[in-house]
Amino acid sequence: DFRTDPMQRLIQANGQPHYGIFPSAPQHINYRDFDFRSPMGRRVGALGKWRRFHQFQYFGLISPELIGGCALAQLSLLGVGFVYLYQPSSGRMLERRFKLPLGFGTRFSQTPDDGVCELRQGRNLLRLENRMAHREKRLLVELDDGTRIDACFSEEAPSFQPMCLCTPTAVNGWVYAQKVAGVRCRGDVRSALGDHDLQALDAFAHHDWSAGYMRPETFWNWACLSGEADGLRVGLNLSCGVNETSFTENCYWLDGELLKVDSVRFDFDRDQPLRPWTIRSYDGQVELRFEAHGMHQERLNLGLLASNFKQIFGCFSGVLRPRGRAEVRIERLWGFVEDQYAK
Repeated sequence: DFRTDPMQRLIQANGQPHYGIFPSAPQHINYRDFDFRSPMGRRVGALGKWRRFHQFQYFGLISPELIGGCALAQLSLLGVGFVYLYQPSSGRMLERRFKLPLGFGTRFSQTPDDGVCELRQGRNLLRLENRMAHREKRLLVELDDGTRIDACFSEEAPSFQPMCLCTPTAVNGWVYAQKVAGVRCRGDVRSALGDHDLQALDAFAHHDWSAGYMRPETFWNWACLSGEADGLRVGLNLSCGVNETSFTENCYWLDGELLKVDSVRFDFDRDQPLRPWTIRSYDGQVELRFEAHGMHQERLNLGLLASNFKQIFGCFSGVLRPRGRAEVRIERLWGFVEDQYAK
């Protein structure tokens, strides 16, 4: 279902989601209207529906001088947030993690392009704002140690085509995902690593908004890069293990134009994730080597909830082969890979 018209609500009147790749985000992820069933067909009540719905949002910053990331997740029984900054020249990294039982101190909007998700704990604030005006995304971080990040980007000028899709998940679920990479970022960062003007650094941003009824136990690998190559603004979003039933989120962007990619293979050593990774697409459009420089890692095991998360930042080199166009050489563009298990 490759839609061409805007969509107001993801869940249809019959209780089922629209599936497919969309030209723009639904105005509302109305998950409470989903006709959620057990694998044996029993209708699940409101409590079970709330318990299984999970939501995630991530904003990443990237430049040769400064790399950063901030994520918020609502896992029904737990609200989670993290933020980090990494300085490649010195190898220094600042990290903060937050876990709030039952999500107390968090709020999450189900409107991907016009809402606020935030986490507050004491004098610490992690806030992600999505504004319909200028299709703008903003990250605001204020920590009790004086760290402050205020960063934003616009998908409007120059024009950018986000990857918006909804895929079936397991026997009775679905996931809506919205991805952006390869957009220039502006704003300021103040921390123990120094003060930085993101526009002066020629920084790029990437963004992920995902929600739905994910597999109770799952894993994924993910790769993302943003920067400039052969005079083009380049962004990349590839994954394996999630969001690939009937449709995939795999794509890259050249000057904001979205180019779809087939399934991909991540070849790496799980026991030594800082060794080089190789990432190739089945259709030959993507052939990349990733060399790690640093890692943000979290492990959580609470029985019902568990996560083994590694986000590794470093440099990509290789080639993109858009159909009918000249190759785009990627030479040491900064980006991220992930290896995650989640329950």
